[in-house]
Amino acid sequence: MRLLIQRVSQAAVHIDGNEISRIGKGLLLFLGIEEADDEEDISFLCKKSINLRIFDDENGVMNRSVTDTNNEVLVISQFTLHASTRKGNRPSYIRAAKPEISIPLYEQFCTTLSEMLGKTVQTGRFGAYMQVQLVNDGPVTIWIDSKNRE
Repeated sequence: MRLLIQRVSQAAVHIDGNEISRIGKGLLLFLGIEEADDEEDISFLCKKSINLRIFDDENGVMNRSVTDTNNEVLVISQFTLHASTRKGNRPSYIRAAKPEISIPLYEQFCTTLSEMLGKTVQTGRFGAYMQVQLVNDGPVTIWIDSKNRE
C-alpha cells in the first residue's frame, strides 16, 4: 500500500462538475492499493499519517500532527501510485489491485482512519473520474510505502 501525503491549506474533489468533498487546512492522502495489501498495511499507514508531525507549532517548527491540530483529512484512491515506468514510456499498472480487492481495502482504510481520528474523513469516489483541487501548504509532500517499514 502506498500513500502520498500532502499538507494542504485546502482541497476539494469534483465529479462531473459537482463538488463532492472539501476540506480546509489538513492532509490530502492519495492511497494506492496492491493485491498483497492487508489490514496490517492499513493500520500502519493510518497510524503513520495521523501521527506525522508536519504542522507548525507556535515556534514555526513542524512539530504537530493532524491529531494535535484537529485539522481535516481527505482520502483519494489512486491506482497510479503503483505505476511501473521501467519499460517504455507507457506506465504499467499491473501491481495495482483489482476493484474487488481494492474497494474493500480503501473503505476499511477510510473507516480505520476516521476511527483513529475520532471524526469523519472526507473521501473521493472510488473508480470515478475526479478533479482534485488543492493548495499544497509548504509545500509538504511525503511518500510512504507500507512494504518499506524499516
